[in-house]
Amino acid sequence: MNRLDGKVALISGGARGIGAETARRMAAAGATVVIGDVLADSLRQTASEISNAGGKAYALALDVTSEPAWSAAVAEATKQFGKLDILVNNAGMFLGKDLMDATMEDWNRLVAVNLMGVWLGTKVCAPALAETGRSSRHGSAIVNVSSVAGIVGDKVDPLYSMTKGGVTLFTKSAALSFAGKEWKIRVNSIHPGVIDTDMGAQTFAVRAKQAARDVERIRSATMKAHPIGRLGVAEDIALAIVFLASDDAGFMTGSAMVVDGGLTAQ
Repeated sequence: MNRLDGKVALISGGARGIGAETARRMAAAGATVVIGDVLADSLRQTASEISNAGGKAYALALDVTSEPAWSAAVAEATKQFGKLDILVNNAGMFLGKDLMDATMEDWNRLVAVNLMGVWLGTKVCAPALAETGRSSRHGSAIVNVSSVAGIVGDKVDPLYSMTKGGVTLFTKSAALSFAGKEWKIRVNSIHPGVIDTDMGAQTFAVRAKQAARDVERIRSATMKAHPIGRLGVAEDIALAIVFLASDDAGFMTGSAMVVDGGLTAQ
């Protein structure tokens, strides 16, 4: 179940957090993982950990806001491994500002990473994915990491919610676009709740500042807001991404998978 044997996956933002855990889980499921990020030291460390555990990992510099960087990444991946089966558009950033406080510089950076990065990754990787998809029963796969903030509103960071909502609908539109071209590329999005990663810690700090409370009280309250009784961890999301990338999800495209401990069920 959920095996990725012989597949080649490119993961953006793969140096740490959800991206790094996704790389580990995909490698354990049999994939060769190409990990792209701008965090050089963490990138090398993650790739080394995977290789030392017996997996196949290849690290490369990737600025998701740069089309030439994406082109270079795809060229390197296909040169090294001959094909590309999976793209995980994971790179993202959390602004942590009220819409009244954000500057144009904040907005441009947020959009560049969270929206343009997903579009560029999809656009540049699509030809290689389509080529591989021709010879696969279930085609190639793209998984876009959105958020529960891409489904429901977020009063703490409305602009983050705006960009993640864009990823949600872009996913559906891209799935339909590729289907219309008769390209065998499945495109799905995943929507994490609050995950205990560096970005999760950032959200706790922002919420604590806005509410004039200490971080631990905010963390505890956030945990209690999840009906399942705990915060998510990177593994929870990584395992779901592996499923969406695998042939077990072969009849899924344009779907939004929510992995949030029941947060948005309320």
